[in-house]
Amino acid sequence: MDTPKHQAGPLLQKSFAFAVRVMKLHRHLQAKEHEFNVSKQLVRSATSIGANAEEATGAISSADFTSKLSIAYKEARETSYWLRLLHASGYLEEKLFVSFHDDCQQLCRILFSILRSSGRACPVFSNCLLLTVNS
Repeated sequence: MDTPKHQAGPLLQKSFAFAVRVMKLHRHLQAKEHEFNVSKQLVRSATSIGANAEEATGAISSADFTSKLSIAYKEARETSYWLRLLHASGYLEEKLFVSFHDDCQQLCRILFSILRSSGRACPVFSNCLLLTVNS
């Protein structure tokens, strides 16, 4: 299988660092803001990005690789939603929100780029990705 391994390194590093930041944010939101539900969802989706990217590096087929990276992309989109919700409901101040959301969007762009370069982003799916990456 011809997997773009050169692209996996930055994705794995960035997704791991992002997950660590989100876990620290979750701890802060629980301790200081007494917010438990949405921040727990945020941790689940944010940590799943890197976990699925990691699984993709050990894919046994092109379809397996695509599946794992597609799941990682979906989890990144879900993470974006939870971040926007925390911001809109007053749990995340603007500066913190922008920092986290920018990192999340960067992960979305990396994932989409890998899917596109592997020739696995179908036209309908890629139109959806292109429309949502910038939101």
